[in-house]
Amino acid sequence: MSKDALTPVDFWFDPLCPWAWITSRWILEVERQRPIQVRWHVMSLRVLNEDKDIPDDYRRILKDAWGPVRVCVAAEQKYGNEVLGRLYTEMGTRRHHERQKFDRAFFEESLTAAGLDPALADAAESTDFDEAVRASHKDGIDRVGQEVGTPVIEVEGSAFFGPVVTPIPRGEAAVKLWDGVVAVASTDGFFELKRTRTREPIFD
Repeated sequence: MSKDALTPVDFWFDPLCPWAWITSRWILEVERQRPIQVRWHVMSLRVLNEDKDIPDDYRRILKDAWGPVRVCVAAEQKYGNEVLGRLYTEMGTRRHHERQKFDRAFFEESLTAAGLDPALADAAESTDFDEAVRASHKDGIDRVGQEVGTPVIEVEGSAFFGPVVTPIPRGEAAVKLWDGVVAVASTDGFFELKRTRTREPIFD
């Protein structure tokens, strides 16, 4: 099937977020079974929460949030949008499965494994990419509003936050969730569906 026949699905992520990571693995499962093409974009939990009153524990977590999104944007600017998916996969695997820290070695290893220049790790400590991070973040968040997190997904003009789910839906379950989410999100006047989380993220 040609790319022209595929429905674009735009996905905004922050590599820091474990819930976005699970959702990203789900959307890739859907991509294998439905005629869609995922297009990856950066958003920033640091930017999203910079003017909000958040708990001190969460604020400490967000201290590490600039580095990965800067590196992602630097890679996108050098190589094009198509590299973001595989770089996110390398980052997410190391961060969420292997529990690695966002340090220089982390970025160099992720970039190298994605077939990209490891020198782009320099971007983690540079503010040169912050304007582009903010622009990408704004593009996603403007579609859904401020009272959300990551990921943001848009398909055929319908944008939404989430779904927040664990463990990763696979096979028929992945497609069933996709069909339901798209049906709900495309309903005129629909805004919210939520319940309290009772599990920690499961990455298997």
